[in-house]
Amino acid sequence: QLQIVESGGGLVQSGGSLSLSCTASGSIIFSIYLMGWYRRQAPGKERDLVATITTSGLITSEDSVKGRFTISRDNDKDTVTLQMTDLKPEDTAVYYCRVEGTDKDMRDFRSWGQGTQVTVSS
Repeated sequence: QLQIVESGGGLVQSGGSLSLSCTASGSIIFSIYLMGWYRRQAPGKERDLVATITTSGLITSEDSVKGRFTISRDNDKDTVTLQMTDLKPEDTAVYYCRVEGTDKDMRDFRSWGQGTQVTVSS
């Protein structure tokens, strides 16, 4: 089985900082090539990209978070961290960890964490 455990999030004032962390684990994992974060800003909306990072360190991020959010990854621990600074009310959302990899049967998998709430008050 694959387990994805998220931590962090919470309530912060505008201009404040928060950190999100996500760790993937499980006996099925052969390799993980991408980890990152998406967010859903309203119920029923699609999850939107925040930032992702590959094993080699290639980062993709949404324009509105560039310069404010930093994504990093510990490949040995299959952990990804999103450091968020200068938070704005529009960053309020449920943040979901995204993990993409290959299992021991050489099949690709794509999985989500359970989500963690980030609320930024004005």
